[in-house]
Amino acid sequence: MAEYDRRNQSYGASGHHNTISKETALQAFNTIIQLHFEKTLEKKRAVDNQKKELWKLFHLFFLFLALIFVAQSQSPRLQCRHCWVPIGLISLGHLIFYVSVAQTLRCINGFKYQRRCHKLTLGLATERLRQLKIRLSSGGALEDIAEDLEIHYQEPPDSYFGKFKRNWAIHFGFLMVTYGFMVSSSVVLLCF
Repeated sequence: MAEYDRRNQSYGASGHHNTISKETALQAFNTIIQLHFEKTLEKKRAVDNQKKELWKLFHLFFLFLALIFVAQSQSPRLQCRHCWVPIGLISLGHLIFYVSVAQTLRCINGFKYQRRCHKLTLGLATERLRQLKIRLSSGGALEDIAEDLEIHYQEPPDSYFGKFKRNWAIHFGFLMVTYGFMVSSSVVLLCF
């Protein structure tokens, strides 16, 4: 162990371990760019899959509401005093739908946020690679730009979250309008 430490100290003292070759730097940037590009595509596919699931939920929800509506309009036995049954079923259906949509939107928003982070990091890495190539082609030394070789994971500003809040508000508003329509139509069908 002592022999390893002495070799390591003498290696560090000569200053050779801090030197990065031009090819190594270019390869590192290309690897970072490739990684974040693949992650961006992966998150896009995940968002697309979650959106498909969301549409399936909407279809099932509207099918459920249509069945309730048809059952109310076709049933001669339901009267105004039985109004609580379809309203209870509608309320339960809306609650289950809200929880399902909330979970799916949470996943979609998480994937979108991660995708945005990867896109920002990809953009920064691409810009740094372009700057590195320009400096190296103009005869600049790699030691002069050592601080530019480090790429930190980028995150969007806090204002980016406003987009997610709007999506939540739109879905919640839609759910409330649908709930109000279904409850009022149940009352009208059964009581008037």
